[in-house]
This record gives sequence, structure tokens and C-alpha cells, in this order.
Amino acid sequence: MKNKNGMIIILLFIAGNIFGQTKLSENQLKKLDSIATQDVPKNAPGIATAIIKKGNLIFEKYAGIADFKDSLKIDKHTRFNIASNGKQFTALAILTLEDDNKIKLSDDIRQYLPDLYPEIKSKITIGNLLNHSSGIRDVYDLWSLKGLTWWEYSFNNNDVLELIKKQEALNFEPSSKYVYSNTNYILLAIIVEKISGKTFKEYTDGIFQKLNMPNTSFEADYSQIDGKIARAYFNFDKWTTYDWVWNVVGDGNLFSTLTDQIQWEKTIQGYGKSRIKNSIIQKSQELVNQDANDNYGFGLEFGEYKGLKYKFHEGATGAWKATVIRFPKDGISMLTLTNSGKSIPSMQTRQMADVVFDLKKDAKYLVTKPSNIGKYINEDEIIGTYITPNNFTFEFLKKDDGKLYLKRIGRSDIELIREFDNIFNQKFDKDFKQEFIENENGEMQVTAYYTNHSPYTLTRKKSDWKDYGYQALNGKYNNSETDVNIEISYLSNKDYKVLIGDQENSGLLIAPTKLMVNNYVFEFANGTNVVESLSLNTDRIIGVNFERLD
Repeated sequence: MKNKNGMIIILLFIAGNIFGQTKLSENQLKKLDSIATQDVPKNAPGIATAIIKKGNLIFEKYAGIADFKDSLKIDKHTRFNIASNGKQFTALAILTLEDDNKIKLSDDIRQYLPDLYPEIKSKITIGNLLNHSSGIRDVYDLWSLKGLTWWEYSFNNNDVLELIKKQEALNFEPSSKYVYSNTNYILLAIIVEKISGKTFKEYTDGIFQKLNMPNTSFEADYSQIDGKIARAYFNFDKWTTYDWVWNVVGDGNLFSTLTDQIQWEKTIQGYGKSRIKNSIIQKSQELVNQDANDNYGFGLEFGEYKGLKYKFHEGATGAWKATVIRFPKDGISMLTLTNSGKSIPSMQTRQMADVVFDLKKDAKYLVTKPSNIGKYINEDEIIGTYITPNNFTFEFLKKDDGKLYLKRIGRSDIELIREFDNIFNQKFDKDFKQEFIENENGEMQVTAYYTNHSPYTLTRKKSDWKDYGYQALNGKYNNSETDVNIEISYLSNKDYKVLIGDQENSGLLIAPTKLMVNNYVFEFANGTNVVESLSLNTDRIIGVNFERLD
């Protein structure tokens, strides 16, 4: 039989259950506070971070200085550049136009940008831009190839368009692969302008008003950025800042407060105030085309973190960095924004997830060491260059001291110590292990293990260097799409001097058809006479063709 007292007890129990679902323990709050401030020393730039669960703000922390000039501290009114995390809002702008029947995701982008790729017959769709399956080269890597330090210039979206107009080829056939390219989202911003008749900033400002995010905006004119800005600082013996003169928008350059980003997370979770249709909001959290690409959607990456399915994105431009991670099943979002070169929000935010979900160290979820010991491998059998299919390399060599070293591009050489018959580790980091085995083709392979990533394997390909024409690469080459010249000169062994523009670099022949120069790999036809052309590949620009000039 129910009575008044019983009803009160039941209601209190229900209320307590609801409250318990959204409240963190004192121990959790203490740990989160420590994570938030771990890289914020006294009188230093810092962070703004938060956790939102089912529309409730369950953790919020501000620490550090926004601007040394006036000693302003970071707070809920501080605006950060959240860089590539702005891509989700560029995608949202496209979805609003689609909802108004002004655009289709299946439209070829040349309906709106007719000067692009006139010789390419394959369809390049709006959807391809959204999920990075277009094959269009990354403009930042193209600028780098041209010898331009992009952040020293006040380039705008039209500058991007003019450079892309000169590109004759793609990285790959559209829809066949995924390669992240910032150009995709800059072109989306230009398309928004073409269709809406407004500047991208004007159009998206209207979206942010409807989302109840008044302090968020893409900034296409650096001289007009207003509000309380967290200046970006690096630390090279002392904290130093720099002038921000960048005007490109769509791929990033979005300034926002943590308060506005919290509001956005609440809206995604179904609890925020918004005049944008909920159907559009929810579509923005899905994949664009699961058949073509199952790890990138509308400005969001999809994956797993320690067995939990999640959506996430990282943003980084100079010392400004930002991370958002979402666990939809649990209705939890986590945010970290920083203006400090010292802070690593991608790591910190996931440390917060470890606390909230009571997750263990990465080693529990990863294969961090070989499963067994193989046959003995002599150190002299290890010497050589190993490579992955995407041209990541290890080089193992013995120096004059007779010790074995691992050489990697852009890093200091590492001395290796034998741990077991075919297993070595880094001298000062025993968790970094290398396992050597001979594969079925008789090629030596090395598998690298560590506590914070899955194992990966590199292969030393069998190569015939007898009568190899090392001088065949000597000469000057030009790429007409970027107007970049390179000059190659053979030195000795497999070493070359390579001029890219007026910048001198070291080149290493890593295979009979591959020359590595910093992060570039030049591929060519193997011969003993003269190499007529080279194809440059790196992470985000592939197949950039250089023709011999002499």
C-alpha cells in the first residue's frame, strides 16, 4: 500500500539516482583538477577545460594567463583559436544549405568552382570534401613545398583558390581513399559564399546566433578580431608570443570561448537552446558516407578509445590547440582549449576520460611487447633501411663506437640495447621495443612496440645495388603546378645533396626507386642512365610531378 511518506522516499530515491548520474566524486574532481593544471606553471599561459554529461556541466576549470601584456587571466569570457575544431561548423553551414535545397552533397564541386581541375573527368563531390576523400592536395603542404612559412603571411581564401587552380592532378581518384586535407574545408567555405551570396563569416555568424554562441566567429580579417583573446605563447627559455596575421577560414581560424563550446555540446546532446533544426544537428554527428569512409564525418573523426566508441577532433595552429571528444553512448563530451605551447590537450582530455570512465593505462588495451622470443639475429644482419607502405622509415646503423643505433628523420639517433635474441629496446626507454624477424620472402622486418600505440611493422626490401647508376639522379627538375625547382647532386654511398628552391637538404636513397629528403619521398624509374622525372610524396600531397630541366 502506497502512502505519502513512501512516495516521498521513492521520489527522493529517483532524484538521488538522477543526481548521481551527473555528479563526479571528490576523488575524481581532484584528479581532474590535477590533469587540467599539470602543464600550467605559475605566471604562464594555460587552459580552459570542461566535461558535459547529458546537458549538465559536471566539470569546468580555467587556469593560466590569457595575455601577458595586461596580465589578464583565462576565464569563461576568453576567446581561443580552436583551429581545425572549426571544421565541424563549416560542415554545419553546408548542411543548412542542403536543408534549404540549395545544394546536394552529391553535387560536383565544379558546379560552383568551374576553374578547378578541367582535365579531371572523375566526379569530385561536396561529400568528398567533407570526409577528405576528394584527393585534393593540402594547401599548407603545397606552401611548404614552395618554401613559404604560411603563418608569416596574410593569405586569404582567394589565395588558396588561386593555388589550387594551378593543380593539374589529385592525390588519388576521388572516393577511393581518405587523406586529410585542409583545402577541402577552405573550398567548402568558398562554396558557402557562392551559394549564399554572403561572406563565409556573415553566413556562419548567423548560424552561431541561432546556436546561442555569441562569442564564436570565423575571422577572415585578423585586424578585426575582437573580445578577450588568449594570445598564443611558446616557451623557448622564456614565454614568447607572435602576431597573428592569418585570414584563411573554413578549415580553422575559428575563435570561441569555452562557454560557447559548452553550449554547443549541450545542443548536440539535445539539451541546448538552438534555432537550428535538430535534424541538421544530429546529421552533423553522423558519417557522410559510411561506404566510402568510416572514420571521418562532418568535421569529426570516428574511432575507439580504450574499447569505447567515440567521436573526436584535434585542432592546432601554433601554440593554440584544442581537443573535443564525445562518447555518445554515455552522453559525455570533454573539451580542452589552450594558448600554451607546453600543454598537450589531446593527451590531457583523454586523461580526463580515464578518470571519468575509470580506465587503465594504455598498456592494458594495446599489444606493447612481442608475444614470444624468436631466433637469434646478429646485429650485422639488422643494418639497413626499413620502410612502411606509406614511406615511414627506420634506419639501423653501427657507428664508430661499434654500437647499434636507430636513426629516424627529424629525431636524434637512439642507441639500442639487446633485450633478447631478436628483441632490442631503446637505451633510455625500455618500453620502446623492436622485434626483428625474417618474413616469408626472406626480407628482414622490424616491429616497433610502445605503451601508447599499436605495434607497426617496417620491412627492409631486398634490393640489387649492383651496377646501380647513382649519378642518374643528378640534375635540375621543375614542378609546373607550384613552380618549384629542385636540384640533386650525388655525394657518396647513398647520400645526396638536394636543393628545394634555395633550401639545401640531405637526401638518402632508401630503395633503388626512392630518395628520402626530410619528410618527402621522391619516387622515380630505376635505371642506370638518366632519370627524366620524379614523383614527390608526403602525408598530404601525393604524386607531385617534377620534370627534368637539363
